[in-house]
Amino acid sequence: MIGILGRKLGMTQIPTEDGSMTAVTVIEAGPCTVLQGKTVEKDGYTALKVGYGEVPVRKLNRPLLGELRKVLGERETYPARVFKEFRVDETWLEKFPPGSEIKVEEIFEEGERVDVQGRSKGRGFQGVVKRWGFAGGPRSHGAKRWHRRPGSIGQSADPGRIWKGKKMPGHDGNRTVTVKNLKIVKILPEKRLILVKGAVPGPSGSLVVIRKANPRQGKEVNA
Repeated sequence: MIGILGRKLGMTQIPTEDGSMTAVTVIEAGPCTVLQGKTVEKDGYTALKVGYGEVPVRKLNRPLLGELRKVLGERETYPARVFKEFRVDETWLEKFPPGSEIKVEEIFEEGERVDVQGRSKGRGFQGVVKRWGFAGGPRSHGAKRWHRRPGSIGQSADPGRIWKGKKMPGHDGNRTVTVKNLKIVKILPEKRLILVKGAVPGPSGSLVVIRKANPRQGKEVNA
């Protein structure tokens, strides 16, 4: 699905038609520069390779700089902070040739559903209460050093081992998370902003990927 890269700015709330308030996430989306169009004849699939985030020339190595100069010519900065491929059909290849820019208002509309992917906040090493929502042990008299323990993890004589995949303490967060079927509440093209209903993963300022939602995903969430 076609999409765009952006930066999460934070959350706020805006009024709705019935006078109530709705929570939205504000995302600064694009512009993304098309660096390459991949075709079935040459690459075996159709996709758009885009770059996002300006980087000065002095921070680019020569092979990458040569690749960017072929498409964009001589510049002081290049969109090379993040690269991403979007699998698309041939109509999008014709609409966005190499060197063109993908803007949020060109691919999305207000009221449309999108999938937003980001990197969740890292929380370090956590116990089972915070990581998995365990209730913990009893807090009654005599329950010594038991309050946040996971409890028994072993098995009987058969199989006589710990099952793989058991919920245990460990590293929490800092993983790729995709929230599906978020509704676009408003698009501000002059400011390159897109407001989606609900929360998206990651802290403010983090990179997010916004794609068109798959219409066959099933029931809507965050309606």
